[in-house]
Amino acid sequence: MRKLDHLALPVADWLASRDWYVGTLGLTVEFEIPERCTAAVRDGFDFTIFLVQAEAPPRGGSVALWFQVDDVDATHAELSARGARFNHAPAKMFWGYGAELADPDGHLIRLWDETSMKAH
Repeated sequence: MRKLDHLALPVADWLASRDWYVGTLGLTVEFEIPERCTAAVRDGFDFTIFLVQAEAPPRGGSVALWFQVDDVDATHAELSARGARFNHAPAKMFWGYGAELADPDGHLIRLWDETSMKAH
């Protein structure tokens, strides 16, 4: 096995989710398939998340995605200043040190960085 490259994430509204992942997390749109209600968004390392509209997507934390950032405290401050609402600010959690927010469907988005993870 080489590396994880794509992930399909069921969402209630593919356009709202696309806008949230682009506007909040800074991912870019790779492509869209409107007739399939799907948007592909990717990070700066070519990992792609397919946001696929589903009739009954899982809700409320059934999926968690971890995004590694350069500095979790600075990223939290930057996203908060842009209006992102966090479930919690950077803190020591069961999975390590980081911050958590949720996408429009309640999927958990956890932010962490190597330096803070090692220090806590």
